[in-house]
Amino acid sequence: MPHSTPLLATLVGGLCLAFLLGTVAQRLRLPPLVGYLLAGVAAGPFTPGFVADQDIANELAELGVILLMFGVGLHFSLRDLLSVRRIAIPGALAQIAAATAMGWGIGRWLGWSHVAGLVFGLCLSVASTVVLLRALQERDLVDSDRGHIAIGWLVVEDLVMVLTLVLLPAATPLLLPGGSAAQPSTGSLFITLGLTLGKVSAFVALMLVVGRRFIPWLLDRVAESGSKELFRLAVLAVALGIAFGAASLFGVSFALGAFFAGMVLGESELSHEAAEETVPLRDAFAVLFFVSIGMLLDPRVFVREPLAVLAVFAVIVAGKSLIAFAIVKAFRHPTTTALTISASLAQIGEFSFILGGLAISLKLMPEDARDLILAGAILSILFNPLIFAALAGLARRAERRSGVQDSEAAADNPARSGLSGHTVLVGHGRVGSRIARRLRESGHPLVVIEDRLEVVRELRSQGYEVLCGNGARPALLEQAGIARASRLVVAIPNAFEAAEVVHSARQAHAGLRVVARAHSDSGARHLHEHGADRVILAEAQLAQEMAEWVLVEDVTGRLTPASGAAPRAPAA
Repeated sequence: MPHSTPLLATLVGGLCLAFLLGTVAQRLRLPPLVGYLLAGVAAGPFTPGFVADQDIANELAELGVILLMFGVGLHFSLRDLLSVRRIAIPGALAQIAAATAMGWGIGRWLGWSHVAGLVFGLCLSVASTVVLLRALQERDLVDSDRGHIAIGWLVVEDLVMVLTLVLLPAATPLLLPGGSAAQPSTGSLFITLGLTLGKVSAFVALMLVVGRRFIPWLLDRVAESGSKELFRLAVLAVALGIAFGAASLFGVSFALGAFFAGMVLGESELSHEAAEETVPLRDAFAVLFFVSIGMLLDPRVFVREPLAVLAVFAVIVAGKSLIAFAIVKAFRHPTTTALTISASLAQIGEFSFILGGLAISLKLMPEDARDLILAGAILSILFNPLIFAALAGLARRAERRSGVQDSEAAADNPARSGLSGHTVLVGHGRVGSRIARRLRESGHPLVVIEDRLEVVRELRSQGYEVLCGNGARPALLEQAGIARASRLVVAIPNAFEAAEVVHSARQAHAGLRVVARAHSDSGARHLHEHGADRVILAEAQLAQEMAEWVLVEDVTGRLTPASGAAPRAPAA
């Protein structure tokens, strides 16, 4: 048999190029994502050398989208989705309308028809699932209020695009020049719309009524078998099977189907194990998504249409961001939330390509539009990490200048803490919650800082003294009594965000004792450089405690080669 096939060549070539150029990008202090996109350009048909199969690359990339959305759904409950509906639904619809209008303006400037401009604007209005979620995950924002709003916003955008993709072919006779506006065509359009809405509603109802019972039950039964291999296979079968079934039977996108599959499974006690099983494949295929985008780009468009490319880039990055910021602030949300949503939506991706390709095949948009959409997507994805960093810095500077918190957090927080000699705990996640419980049981005075409003309210109902907001804010640390505190415990997992908290606390109280956590040696060094007295490395601490247990048992004579199974250690 031949040793080279299109599937194998695309998979191996894409991953190897992504690894090489991603490593180079990281060495140059750029996001690895830049290298992945350039790997796609190198493997594309517009550059010399190796050319990967574009169709196969797109299908492999779709696996990454499915697994990514499935993982997000595992941490995103139905209650979270409903809690942000008041801003996600009107906000997403208003932002789509405004971005579509700006895209229409570019289309008219280029001499296109009204219909071509409107479809082009729709292509620029929807953000990429993969880019948005990766940005939130890198900043540990998926489980925050800001992350919930961004994901809810994304779900609404996906639903709008699903409806558009279904309705556009049916509406084409009405939209083309000289098309008939006869009543039968209009009636068939409404019939198509009704069927599409009915299919989407049926899928959602099926997942919420049947799926939320059957899927956890199925994985519980597989887990009881004790086979790790079967459990891993079951998780992948659920994620991929439901995504494929949603697209084939209900006309729902792969991403949306996988998201709802993860959301109903998230109610199971096995959700954490399910998430861990999908991580390796998710990361690998998400890389192929960026490679597949780079393959589509013809670099000559930057020379051929420089002003049009800049105009498209400005709409995606500046126009959409400003619109989203204004909408979020109009709903009285904090500036930090508005900036996060603005940065999250300042890019376009997979749905833009699908919709653009469909419109061109239906003769609703000129061929030149594809290159402009791709150029705008590449530039916006490249600049998205920089936009996140710039807006985060802008938020911190605004808070330092004002010396006050955002109105929402300030209104929800109580008066300044009157404690002295207490501990300030930043972060009440899986680690922070255990620390808080242990300190409270010991009677140690404690103030908790947490940015998830629902967690804050739950802790207050349990009698904790809690402040809502970003622990790096000097004003919030002052409200927690940091100048009178004896210790600071930073339990958030992101070492770079934790370093900002440590730095702000050190400026307020130079003699404060500070302990933080990290997952890598580089993260630990960064925390020490910013003033942490001690940094706990999870793997190092685990290895030390396990080794100490073995040595202590050996010295006491309770652990010998002939003793059989060692006695069980008490639960922590």
